Amino acid sequence: MNFDALTAKKKLLDDYRPLAPELVRNLDDWFRVELTYTSNAIEGNTLTRRETALVVDKGITVGGKSLVEHLETTNHARALDWVRAQIARTPASLTEKDILHIHEVILKGIDDANCGHYRSVPVRISGSAVVLPNPRKVPDLMHNFILWLRQSAELHPIDLAAEAHYRLVTIHPFVDGNGRSARLLMNMLLLMSGYPPAIIRKQDRLAYIASLEKAQTGGTKEDHVKIIAKAVDRSLDIYLRAAAGEEAEPEQSDTLLKIGELAKQVDEANSTIRHWTKEGLLSVAEITEAGYQLYAPEMIQRVKQIQTLKAQRFTLKEIREKLP
Repeated sequence: MNFDALTAKKKLLDDYRPLAPELVRNLDDWFRVELTYTSNAIEGNTLTRRETALVVDKGITVGGKSLVEHLETTNHARALDWVRAQIARTPASLTEKDILHIHEVILKGIDDANCGHYRSVPVRISGSAVVLPNPRKVPDLMHNFILWLRQSAELHPIDLAAEAHYRLVTIHPFVDGNGRSARLLMNMLLLMSGYPPAIIRKQDRLAYIASLEKAQTGGTKEDHVKIIAKAVDRSLDIYLRAAAGEEAEPEQSDTLLKIGELAKQVDEANSTIRHWTKEGLLSVAEITEAGYQLYAPEMIQRVKQIQTLKAQRFTLKEIREKLP
């Protein structure tokens, strides 16, 4: 994948540096909540973005939510704080102890027997065809993973971060917390190289998981790298807007749309939305237990782009190639 556009954006950000201390604090605080919310939401934590902010920023207990969900939130925020404290280091300096420490902080008080330790039992990913390594192989795989990190300085920082994420989650060295550990490692590598962290949004969950499974079952890693690159691109835009004195934090919504709600907002038939989804023009953010497809609010703008291109007589294949 070509990272020239993202490299150029980072150069623009570097030209603004050093950023004002107050601006850096504001951005760090926002990303601390957003990364914690999204990473936990991907794993099934039910705290909303606002509830996550209350727990992270104010230490408030949210009624109706479990102790585990509160601990997942505070632990992730603490792990991210530790990750940020390492950014003066280089990827080549990372050790197995660093990864074990991230995992220990994530699961502290949740699974003390396993936190900070490699798994000694076989594990499976629910609903996935991926076969994970035998636990006896994990120590050697992790040793080789660190050796690979030390020998990969020639990779573009985004490629390195995406590949490290993929490799760690594929080794699946822990009983639980592999995804969160991999995303924190990925963002530590990005921060070490001067890039902002990548936020894998809740609405990207299905595409994100599918991209990993595709690569893990013999397919290309291209989809996975694209998802990470797009996430970095969004974060660069947030930093650049803030550096230019514009509104830095985009309005976020936890509300997902049913197919009928999306269709109504864009004045299209439900069948058209289903067809465009089947053709890969629209992405589903979540599927409910009852089988209903839910869409992120940003799909409204995407439908409008499709409508505009259709009015210009582009075919669906041509539209798919034109859309980002």
